Amino acid sequence: MKHTFKVGLNWISNQKSSDKSVRFYSKSHTIKIEGKEDLKVSAAKAFKGDPSLYNPEDLLLSSLTSCHMMSYLYCCSINNLEIISYQDNSEAFLEVNADGSGKITKVILKPTVTIKEEENVQLAKDLHQKASELCFIANSCNFLIEHEISIQIDLNSTIPKHKM
Repeated sequence: MKHTFKVGLNWISNQKSSDKSVRFYSKSHTIKIEGKEDLKVSAAKAFKGDPSLYNPEDLLLSSLTSCHMMSYLYCCSINNLEIISYQDNSEAFLEVNADGSGKITKVILKPTVTIKEEENVQLAKDLHQKASELCFIANSCNFLIEHEISIQIDLNSTIPKHKM
């Protein structure tokens, strides 16, 4: 089965330099996805972008972090593992070459998962590997993706059951 995703990009010149011999182009632009709010994007501050806006590196890391979580929750659901909460404070490492090219060389996902039953700690850890194998975004990346997994137990938590 194949799926298609579409994005529109809109950029308009906003030359800010008063010195017309030096070309400076704003890096800020708008990403449009049908049926969703526009996304204001720029380059990272280190690359003369607007630091108040998302940048492509933020979005790549966010996509990978989010996709891993969704794949993990899917794995947990098919293994009847009850999850109370999931947090991640992931990091991406970008290396820039002298010629201005560069790439993300490594991402570290740092998920902290809270479960209810202590006997499921190993299963909760192991399912991250399966999630990595299923993750659409991870499968599309050509850089190292590491996991620093933390599993916590919350014996006092009660997850509300949905009524049908």
